[in-house]
Amino acid sequence: MEKAVNQRPLTELQEALSEQLPPLSAHEAVVEANRCLYCYDAPCTQACPTHIDIPRFIKKIATGNVLGSAKTILEANFLGATCARVCPVQELCEGACVLGSDHKPIQIGRLQRYATDYVYQQKTEVFKAGAPTGRKVAVVGSGPAGISCAAELAKLGHSVTLFEKRELAGGLSTYGIIVLREPVEVALSEVEALKRLGVEVRTKMELGKNLSFDELRTKFDAVFLGLGLGAVPAMGIPGEEHIQDGLEWIEASKMKPLDTIKAGDNVVVVGAGNTAIDAATIAKRLGAERVTMVYRRTEAEMTAYPHEYQFARLEGIDYRFLTQPVRVVTDRGKVVGLECIRMKLGAPDASGRPAPEPVPGSEFVLPADQIIKAIGQEKPALVKELGLEAEKGYIRVNHDFATSIPGVYAGGDCVRAKGTASTVMAVQDGKLAAKSIHSALVAKGAAND
Repeated sequence: MEKAVNQRPLTELQEALSEQLPPLSAHEAVVEANRCLYCYDAPCTQACPTHIDIPRFIKKIATGNVLGSAKTILEANFLGATCARVCPVQELCEGACVLGSDHKPIQIGRLQRYATDYVYQQKTEVFKAGAPTGRKVAVVGSGPAGISCAAELAKLGHSVTLFEKRELAGGLSTYGIIVLREPVEVALSEVEALKRLGVEVRTKMELGKNLSFDELRTKFDAVFLGLGLGAVPAMGIPGEEHIQDGLEWIEASKMKPLDTIKAGDNVVVVGAGNTAIDAATIAKRLGAERVTMVYRRTEAEMTAYPHEYQFARLEGIDYRFLTQPVRVVTDRGKVVGLECIRMKLGAPDASGRPAPEPVPGSEFVLPADQIIKAIGQEKPALVKELGLEAEKGYIRVNHDFATSIPGVYAGGDCVRAKGTASTVMAVQDGKLAAKSIHSALVAKGAAND
């Protein structure tokens, strides 16, 4: 966008979009760790998709063994620093804490961040590559699933090359998670840790363009696809060319100088998921006078986590439920409003949620000088091009994360035909897929002996 004359100095803008929670001090971490009951068969560990031994890592913090704590975390979740920041802990580990019913749950996420940040700040090597097996694996996509898979395979001794289409590796952690939750430096630190394990990271390599799927299958013993999802889909309304992509808006806030990004005075965000809330938060903190989120269903059906919804409310972000955009209103090429129609809920649709239906004659215009859409992402476009079997548009995999093509595995958002997509679930996919790939390569090697 054009150079902006922001109402706030650059230093204030940087502070407004800096990491939301400060790091715990050593004293604070020890005090918090000593609150833990160190439950046997701890519900917090069961609630963690990567099954980090949470009581164990917290106990190590309490006894001053921060390196040991970090190793416990990273053995289960190589992206422990990212997940400490972006996991919905209120819904997972902290939500399962036995202290939560009568007391304040242990701040597991912040303790995990304390331990993992210690490792990266001290530049301590936690893992080493395993003894070489002579086997080569290609990993396509450097998001959470790809990095997790590559790291586990490298620790087992396989030669791993990771291919990423963007200029920087890290996927959504680098480009698509708001700075308030995860600064770019955290994601890139995990990429560097991967490189120190011997993984070759090759950027600007895009499957189907300058990277051949057939060549990967020929040159490598196995291939893992962590492709993620596509762009925000089109809304199909007149004037849509004036609407900004929510993911691009978030990326700009992470990659561009903040004094070159201008939020409108009256911003409308279409969508009610976590990404929509992130996009709205950026606009608000960059100086928008009013930010309104528009959603065609009600609060009960929105996909954002309850704590994110409350966070947005505290930010001063407004909501207009049962509202469907139908046209962007412009004047001399500039956005001046978003025409909407009121909705009512009908019978459940394929998603199991009540289907929104328009109320005839209820059109109205919301004033707006900037409109951002964050209405989900398209299914992975390469599924058909690569000849892979699909399920609801996602890559079909079996319990071993194997696709319909022998030697090709997949994980992360690109296979999430069921359940909720999240960073921590993608990490677990990559970890489990690496175990399956390793077992297959070992069996193949034994058969050739």
